[in-house]
Amino acid sequence: MPSPLPPVVLLVGEEDLLVDRAVGAISAAARAEDPQVVATERVGGQIEGNELHELLGPSLFGDSRLMVIRAAQDVRVAGAAVLGPYLQSPAEGTRIVLQHPGGAKGKALLELARRAKALEISCAKLTRPDERADFVRREIRRLGGRIGPDALSVLMDAVGSDLRELAGVAGQLVSDSGGDVALDVVRAFHKGRAEVSGFAVSDLAVVGRSGPALEALRFALEVGVPHVVIADALADGVRSIARVWSAGRGSEYDLARQLGMPPWKVKRAGSQGRGWSEDGLRQALGVVAELNADVKGAAADPGFALELAVRRLGLARAVA
Repeated sequence: MPSPLPPVVLLVGEEDLLVDRAVGAISAAARAEDPQVVATERVGGQIEGNELHELLGPSLFGDSRLMVIRAAQDVRVAGAAVLGPYLQSPAEGTRIVLQHPGGAKGKALLELARRAKALEISCAKLTRPDERADFVRREIRRLGGRIGPDALSVLMDAVGSDLRELAGVAGQLVSDSGGDVALDVVRAFHKGRAEVSGFAVSDLAVVGRSGPALEALRFALEVGVPHVVIADALADGVRSIARVWSAGRGSEYDLARQLGMPPWKVKRAGSQGRGWSEDGLRQALGVVAELNADVKGAAADPGFALELAVRRLGLARAVA
């Protein structure tokens, strides 16, 4: 990030991992400049004009501020009317981060930020295999490792297209190999994972097949699948179902555009969502949120926490 941070930063695209990383880097840079910075994050559809005046106007105490607005395309007309002047002329000490998918919806704010000479960072989804392969190469290089074409090809085939899991596996491979991610290292890491991965456990758990899910979980742990990877897969499965479930009816392609998800993922989540109730999904979201903390140190035994979460997801799915 440039120093000092510019008053307006524009994140264009909707790849969650890239957006999260950009927001994290901007927040770190803002804290480095002022450890007391007041950081606020909002989703576009939740923003009200009066609140924006409070969050973006001059501070009585001279506090520096960082305002992150995700899904800016959903900012309502009244909110956009208030936000526009602040984009053109932010208050002293205030920085605004605007995340916009780059499409036609809400384009006026996008263009306004560009005319304000915002620092623009691409967070576009990586839809082509060669783009994802380049991402993995850069990720491994960033972590101090290296990977050859054959090993990269096997890794991509084994993991698939999910960018967050690709990043997680890349980090694990660099750590396990000491930096030289050779073909035999990738094959050894993925031995048995074609059938049993974090997502295989998730696919069984979210449809109520707790017994097979627990068997898959235990085997996954035996072959070395990290606790965090399995927990992330369970969270992704539950959240995908909740998003598709709440979006209502529509073709997988229409819903994919609406939700910013691949059509195959919408179709799978729609199928897995049959049998879930609103109360059950609410409980399930709580389960995976708690699990995230458990596998990152809150629980004494992360393996037991994973087993408990699988059982609790089965119970949540049974809620009428």
